[in-house]
Amino acid sequence: MSAAAPLIEIRDLKKVYTNAGGEVVALNGISLSIGRGEIYGIIGMSGAGKSTLIRCLNRLDTPTSGTVLIDGQDVLRMDKRTLLQTRRKVSMIFQQFNLLMQRTVAGNVRYPLELAGVPRKQADERVRELLQIVDLGDKHDSYPVQLSGGQRQRVAIARALASDPEVLLCDEATSALDPMTTQSILALLQDINRRLGITIVLITHEMAVIRQVCTRVAILDGGSIAEEGTVDDVFIHTRSVAGKRLFGILANEDEPEENADIPALRVIFDSADIGRPVISSLIRKFQIDVNILAADVKRVGGKQYGQMLIEAPADENLKRQIIDDLTRQGLKVKEVYPK
Repeated sequence: MSAAAPLIEIRDLKKVYTNAGGEVVALNGISLSIGRGEIYGIIGMSGAGKSTLIRCLNRLDTPTSGTVLIDGQDVLRMDKRTLLQTRRKVSMIFQQFNLLMQRTVAGNVRYPLELAGVPRKQADERVRELLQIVDLGDKHDSYPVQLSGGQRQRVAIARALASDPEVLLCDEATSALDPMTTQSILALLQDINRRLGITIVLITHEMAVIRQVCTRVAILDGGSIAEEGTVDDVFIHTRSVAGKRLFGILANEDEPEENADIPALRVIFDSADIGRPVISSLIRKFQIDVNILAADVKRVGGKQYGQMLIEAPADENLKRQIIDDLTRQGLKVKEVYPK
């Protein structure tokens, strides 16, 4: 993120619900900064507080305490008129699309323009432009019931863009979609981010979504931030228990290694290393056989990362030489022992 002031700044945000059984703490002191033009991911298991957090950003849900600044303005202190203006700049899309079923595709996209008093001719031109952006130019007169789930979400995205927002809040926007449709919606959001410069805050419980499109990520657990940073850093150097459960490429040291029936070395590599003959180099250099126990490659934010589990030599001196050699090559190496 640049040194410029963040577009969104959350400070010590708390949300407590009161019910018959007492108090439920949904958010417990959340502090985050989101830069202009970022695609920022917030991930966590069900009940972690993700949806409550995103709804607090545009005050669809009012926090118990804390501060939410958008472009330097405190959302929680705004009067109704200022809040309405801010909500036009902070659009939201939902898991279930929330379309007006009695209106056509064009009518759904035009609806916020009608509420804003935009003249009909100008609104119609804007609707046609937005439907082209989401690749639904041929669905102008269709009704939501005639569309697939992915097409309905595209309509919802076009409607969210109608007010020229600076921020797009996505609350589990791909959770109701199949994997191929999810990929296409995420690609669309990336394109919108690049072309229009819109900041996107994306709530999800799916780490594949974070890997594909986000620049930075916060992991929520029990209403608190368990971990926060660039997607690359959190993915490779996961520190929290919640992060390792959701996101980490390294196994949790407190849990048994799935493939570590014998002492092993876990070698972590990225895109720059994938084409290098690391294993054949070890064989030649140390005159040894290398037994590969497991291997895996994942894509994160357009880059590839992987891990390989190889049998560790019984000779401690040789093992140390191999670890030092791999480390000098810029690879990350972790010793793994059977439980």
